[in-house]
Amino acid sequence: MRVITEAIPSVRSVAVAYWIGTGSIGEADTEAGLSHLLEHMLFRGTDRYGSAEIDSIFDAMGAELNAGTGKDATSVYTRVLDGHLERALDVMSDMVWRPALTELDAEREVVLEEIAMYEDDPQDRVFDLLGEVVFPDHPLGRAIVGRAEVVAAAERSALNRFHARRYVPAGVVLAAAGSVDHDRLVALATEAAGGHGTPPLPIPGPPAPSDPRLRFLTKDTEQYHVCLGGPGMARDDERRFALRVLDNILGGTSSSRLFQEVRERRGLAYSVFSFTGLYAGAGQVGIYLGTRPDNLAEALRVVGAELERFVTDPASEEELDRSRENVKGRTMLSLESTSTRMNRLGSSLLADMPVLTLDEVVDRIDAVSLDDVRALAAELFDPPGLSAAGIGPHEDWFRQSLEPVCATLPDLVTAGAEAA
Repeated sequence: MRVITEAIPSVRSVAVAYWIGTGSIGEADTEAGLSHLLEHMLFRGTDRYGSAEIDSIFDAMGAELNAGTGKDATSVYTRVLDGHLERALDVMSDMVWRPALTELDAEREVVLEEIAMYEDDPQDRVFDLLGEVVFPDHPLGRAIVGRAEVVAAAERSALNRFHARRYVPAGVVLAAAGSVDHDRLVALATEAAGGHGTPPLPIPGPPAPSDPRLRFLTKDTEQYHVCLGGPGMARDDERRFALRVLDNILGGTSSSRLFQEVRERRGLAYSVFSFTGLYAGAGQVGIYLGTRPDNLAEALRVVGAELERFVTDPASEEELDRSRENVKGRTMLSLESTSTRMNRLGSSLLADMPVLTLDEVVDRIDAVSLDDVRALAAELFDPPGLSAAGIGPHEDWFRQSLEPVCATLPDLVTAGAEAA
């Protein structure tokens, strides 16, 4: 296990987390959702600490214990006063290394309710529909929450095996930032660590290239929820700094082109933005738009026109300067938080990424040029290369409205339908 810390003498708190190298990417189809279910089960207690006792311990510290599952990592994290670190780490370590995995029936129902809640939210679900068409037949295209049928059938023995192969020291990072002594934390972590010397399971290779596709889900909604997107770049690509600047210009800020043209000038949407995702060996870029049926065609026409302009003229000098300063400002301001500093350390080390100093990050952002963003815009946002996903009441209207943006796209799967 690796331990990484950043001492911040001016604070009295410590943000600390276990980062485990397991997520939805590492699941087989028959395991879809087990990483997320296992994360929930960590809170059901250990042989030493019951579920209610864990809650009481952290409540008594004035702290919140939480966890999250992603595509390629699971984290268990908290922020406590420095005097409570040893106690907090003892409980967290027991949860990570030695979960009892009892009360599975009750927690399975909780997760099934979470999946149902997610299925009812088209503004969330449309992003996974886009993932299905950008990464067909690859775990990257699968929803992190998993499949209800897999979760419903999960047994304790299967979760035990899943935990034993993935929660291994070589695949875990302990990260902390704040009022923390590195050597003391290493000693505490060494005493608490479990597992065996088994190497972590390898993640699947990057997805094979695929043609743009369409995925539409018929659902009785007040808005059409639309995502356009395609493959992006891997997280270790040096152009990732240029991509952050580029994303800001297109749709990442309130002064971005999409926000100004679609929302501010025409009032065609409340929510419109661009987004990126960077993973091992692969990535994704995309645009989200939510709008009423009578605004859909005009909103997508504006998006299409902006994308065409973006490919040929991605930024003026003014836009480039503003975006670089925005990225630098948000980065610097976020690092005033011990939790953000801890997240940066843990996620970077787990992914075998360099932990850059703030000055190094600023230098890379300042180095982004017009040529850099122009090349990326043409590579990643050319409309003929984009897939589309949508949720709304009428597929025919969606397809017709989409024509100004994308060429006719074949279905990835037969269009689904859901009751109101």
